[in-house]
Amino acid sequence: MATQREVEAFLEDFHTKMKIWNVLFRDDRGKNAQALTDIELRPVERTKVLENLKPLDYCEGPTKEILYGGSDMWVFGKEVKGHQVYIKITMGFPGTSVICISFHIAEHVLIYPLK
Repeated sequence: MATQREVEAFLEDFHTKMKIWNVLFRDDRGKNAQALTDIELRPVERTKVLENLKPLDYCEGPTKEILYGGSDMWVFGKEVKGHQVYIKITMGFPGTSVICISFHIAEHVLIYPLK
């Protein structure tokens, strides 16, 4: 588990990089694309959710990203239009977009250790 300061530092870096390089959503994963329909959320609104992540939304991480060899993954949760949304993000590679690996309705109860 990360400390509040570590989460704050990650989000500050994530938001800064997102402003410069934007965000790549892994919509090739079916449940991420389906979440937009299920929640009735436009893609621009999904980006706003990421822009508004706060340390209190932190659930877990950092954990190693082993599939692509990229930077650590962090998990956050956010209430969106009455649904608890599971959000897994990473800084991506240097000089590229941040990556939203998961953005879908939570499949289990999320725990917020900083709340």
